[in-house]
Amino acid sequence: MQYFYHYEEKDGYIDVIKAKDVMKYVGAGVLKLDANKSYCAKSEGNEVVLVILSGKAHVKVYGNYFENLGERDDVFSGKATAVYIPKDSSYEVTEARGSQVEIAVLSSPAEKKFAPFVVTPGEVVANLRGMPGYRREVHDIIVENGEGRVDKIVVGETFSYPGEWSSYPSHKHDKFDPPNETEMEEIYLFKVKPKEGFGVQVMYNDDFSMRNAYIIKNNDMVAIPQGYHPVAAAPGFKLYYLWVMAGPSGRKLTPKDDLKIVNSMLR
Repeated sequence: MQYFYHYEEKDGYIDVIKAKDVMKYVGAGVLKLDANKSYCAKSEGNEVVLVILSGKAHVKVYGNYFENLGERDDVFSGKATAVYIPKDSSYEVTEARGSQVEIAVLSSPAEKKFAPFVVTPGEVVANLRGMPGYRREVHDIIVENGEGRVDKIVVGETFSYPGEWSSYPSHKHDKFDPPNETEMEEIYLFKVKPKEGFGVQVMYNDDFSMRNAYIIKNNDMVAIPQGYHPVAAAPGFKLYYLWVMAGPSGRKLTPKDDLKIVNSMLR
């Protein structure tokens, strides 16, 4: 299976990782529009979350018109604005600032249909996590606030500090083993600041039959259907990743830590 993807920024929509194709439960693409341009699409059998990465947009969906969405010049300059689009809905996105807008288009096959809604920057929940060596800031966009409003999808952002790890201590969520672990697929979409920088995505499982590492640059994506998946930011560079998760058994994430790592850290 292919885990690593890269997309080149260009006008229009790029379907990078397709739901129900590469992954069972999650998909991710990127939409970039030049000044005043529009894009129309249908969610079909997927619920969709639009996360505005940079710029400003108007969004029409299911009889609703949401105007002037987005408050940041890039992902490092503020909290996100997001739009939830239910399954079986037509929607239109229009650039609204007279420059450019870049939007992550996240999807998950859905069984239930809900009403569309907007998550404003003020509604994003920010948490500082970790300790020196693996400190990061995690923004919940559609997590607990999605209960009763979405079917399966879970969305947020992580900001890794220069030289620090995140998604650490290593954890995974690829088995249905209540109450110890939830089965959820995940996709990461990365941005690096400055763009010349890099990070490292590590992926492995308990028996090391999967033992991968990828050099992460700006506009890379990683599909995570299984295994532990820590991330490191190179010293001197900020590393960001947008994450989308979904699975067959509810929306509450119960990760399983790599106990070999945790126990070694405690010695």
